[in-house]
Amino acid sequence: MDSSAPTSPDPMPSTQPEASPKVIQVRNLSKVYRTGFWLNQKIPTLNQCTLDIYEGETFGLLGQNGAGKTTLLKVLLGIVRPNEGTAMILGKPLGDRSIKHRVGYLPENPYFYDYLTGWELLEYTAGLFQIPPAEQKKRIPDLLDLVGLARSAAQKKQLRRYSKGMMQRIGVAQALINDPDLVFLDEPMSGLDPLGRFQIREIIQSLQQQGKTIFFNSHVLSDVELICDRVGILANGELICVGNLDDLLGMTNLYRAKVRDANPEVLRQWMPDLQFKDGAWEGHLKGHPQDFFASLHLMDAQLVSMSLARPTLEEYFIQQLRIRGIKSSQ
Repeated sequence: MDSSAPTSPDPMPSTQPEASPKVIQVRNLSKVYRTGFWLNQKIPTLNQCTLDIYEGETFGLLGQNGAGKTTLLKVLLGIVRPNEGTAMILGKPLGDRSIKHRVGYLPENPYFYDYLTGWELLEYTAGLFQIPPAEQKKRIPDLLDLVGLARSAAQKKQLRRYSKGMMQRIGVAQALINDPDLVFLDEPMSGLDPLGRFQIREIIQSLQQQGKTIFFNSHVLSDVELICDRVGILANGELICVGNLDDLLGMTNLYRAKVRDANPEVLRQWMPDLQFKDGAWEGHLKGHPQDFFASLHLMDAQLVSMSLARPTLEEYFIQQLRIRGIKSSQ
């Protein structure tokens, strides 16, 4: 791991411009569940969480299984009541019913009426929002196109015959049927193969282009690193750090490159720490990347990859858990 990685981050850096409205404001939220025969055992799930989410941003909440991610999301949605603290959603306090039509939600494990077709599910959900039939006829095909489901399959195939990836896509469609301003997605990539994850990422990126505010939980850190404006790490119910990737991982102009079919003597002028590993030359780049590309072209070499020489989000995540003495698996 890069020694320049921050080891004691500011837990609440803010990189959003002050002019951006706050869509979610969380202050000192705590939640304790009671269990046992006499309900005399307390299980703390959230501990004094404070967080702001801004209009139009995509925020990824990271954490291990059991860290409290879903509990925080359910508190914000009004499904679970907190024991302490306050929160505002779209300018209204928790539980205010007037904002429901402006919010979309995909649960981690959605359970729909499996005898319905995908089209019927969207019609049913649209009816809950009192969307006129004429508007439904326009919106449902558009949503099916957005999530990559064929209209014929959605009209004829029952949900019980959907694959995991198809179920996730129809779940995203139902979360968007009311054209929400704020979208909550709980583990949207969970259980998907690489192609399914790529497709869900594309959907989220299309929502970003529409200016939607997106709050999603995940432990697939590579996906979060690609699409989020800011991230937060939740560990044992505590929000231990929040910020964009430059805040958390550190800013650097140093690159690491991997090259094939190149002259190592020439490469060493660009990468003094050059090493041969897994069939390719790699090392830290010294000099301007454009000049390096020109040199590769003259050598007729192949650039395999080039990335910023800083820790990945996964490395940073594990580091933060270790600093706090938290095991990386549960």
